[in-house]
Amino acid sequence: MAALLASLQNIHLTFGQQPLLAGADMMVRKGARIALVGRNGSGKSTLLKILAGQVQPDDGTRFVDPSVTVRYLDQDPDASGFETIGQFAAAELAPGDEMWKVDALLWELKLDPASDPAVLSGGEIRRAALVRAIASEPDLLLLDEPTNHLDLPVIEWLENTLAARKGALITISHDRAFASRLSTSCIWVDRGQTREFHKGFAGFEDWRDTVLAEEELDQHKLARKIVREEHWLRYGVTARRKRNQRRLADLHALRAQKRDYQGPQGQVKLEASAAGKSGKQVIEAKNLSKSYGDLHLVRDFSLRVLAKDRIGVVGPNGAGKSTLLGLLTGTLEADSGTVKLGTNLQIASLDQKRVGLKPEWTLAEALVNSGSDRVEINGKVKHVHAYMKDFLFSPHQARTKIEVLSGGEKARIMLARAFALPSNFLVLDEPTNDLDLETLDLLQAMLADYPGTVLLVSHDRDFLDRVVTSTIAFEGDGHWQVHPGGYSDIPKQGKSSSHSQTDKPTTKTSKPKPTKSGQMTFKDKHALQTLPGQIAALEIDIAALQQQLADPDLYTRDPATFQKLSGKLTDKTKMLETCEEQWLDLEMQREGLE
Repeated sequence: MAALLASLQNIHLTFGQQPLLAGADMMVRKGARIALVGRNGSGKSTLLKILAGQVQPDDGTRFVDPSVTVRYLDQDPDASGFETIGQFAAAELAPGDEMWKVDALLWELKLDPASDPAVLSGGEIRRAALVRAIASEPDLLLLDEPTNHLDLPVIEWLENTLAARKGALITISHDRAFASRLSTSCIWVDRGQTREFHKGFAGFEDWRDTVLAEEELDQHKLARKIVREEHWLRYGVTARRKRNQRRLADLHALRAQKRDYQGPQGQVKLEASAAGKSGKQVIEAKNLSKSYGDLHLVRDFSLRVLAKDRIGVVGPNGAGKSTLLGLLTGTLEADSGTVKLGTNLQIASLDQKRVGLKPEWTLAEALVNSGSDRVEINGKVKHVHAYMKDFLFSPHQARTKIEVLSGGEKARIMLARAFALPSNFLVLDEPTNDLDLETLDLLQAMLADYPGTVLLVSHDRDFLDRVVTSTIAFEGDGHWQVHPGGYSDIPKQGKSSSHSQTDKPTTKTSKPKPTKSGQMTFKDKHALQTLPGQIAALEIDIAALQQQLADPDLYTRDPATFQKLSGKLTDKTKMLETCEEQWLDLEMQREGLE
């Protein structure tokens, strides 16, 4: 068995009146790759801080081998107090550590060591904090949401860097692709306690759902047992002169067990307030360009967006994703080109920087912000306290100031504000930041059922694959390319010659991903509707090719044409098999859900 590096035993911690951790345990051995998972507010970050020695628990034992070096990345790294970002990144180097590694990593992440931290973005500070944690090559690396505010190229760089490390690693991340690649075991923080799953994150959610289902069955059995014992208490002793005291005590114990049971945290209830239907064409953009001095953010970009489209936008930080959104929605004027918005559009937007949230607001003010205490969603009027419960806030939090809320809580408020507005066009800039896995699943399901159009920016690869039907990707030097499918489909397609969206049918080669929400994704629903047409078109093409190849003199007369037609027939046949297989998978999934 590998050597023990660190451990936590029977950790208890209470904030105010609410116990956060109640007997949590963790063991970290040499070479461990642990994903620390749980709902927002479950205590994951606190447990990691206790292991890092930054928070003192009320009770329990913390052990770290004295010879083990530990480095910790906070969810909100603070570089204030440092004159340069290089000083911040090198602050935790130990005697004997080599400074050149810090400089090399900063250079790799496109950071100037002489930069003033005060003028850098949150993403740049996080990149420097990653260098600070990684450069000394610690025996145990603790990372709290390392992918937050990072763009996809940096996330993939970080994955590759961490995968090559030999030291132990514990990560908190809601990025499914990231957690799946870098974990060999999971520790689930749930209702104050921890449970270990001895496999990587890829299998965690199925295991968690099985555990919760078994727990629910046990509670049902307990309830039925209490009913039987109560029936005995009322009617089973009439023939006796005295009661069976042991059995009566057992009944009281069963009632106490039922009363003290704390179920899992509820689900966020996501429902977007829908407006009337928009016109069939939502956006028609032609030859858009936008520059700031010598910085070309968008060059000659054209796009047509139809009602009910789901379009994702991906690219590095600073590439111009938010600028592109502004151009397409008409909130930013282009240097050249035209944008025509469709009729009857009602747009609801979500800003990644959360500038719409004022720190001095209370939670209730943030949700209504009109002096009223009512919210109307799809014609149904709710009291603000009831709407707060839909997003997992308790009524006593109504007067809580925005400035003291966690990142995940602020993210839920932004979703609540955006979805309360009647809309038929959602424009979401990084909607997945700080959301836990369960809320991500519900957001995905809501977007699948949303009757309008969706345009979103995200660095979450799994989320994009599950939600969008086409992806606008940055190609460099202001050029953007539209690709059919999600993020993982882009490498399969390569670059095409056009910068505008086409109406050609696309053939999917991957099987549909299961969704934890119990519903099909929008992409799968769309594929289920369009695949029969693609299959019929392929069958017509194949029949025509077979008829041409049936000419017995074709090979002798024109061998080049024969070879060309044979190749086309092979390709079309493979495409037909792929489409038929995908349609069958989707049809089985639909029938199973129904």
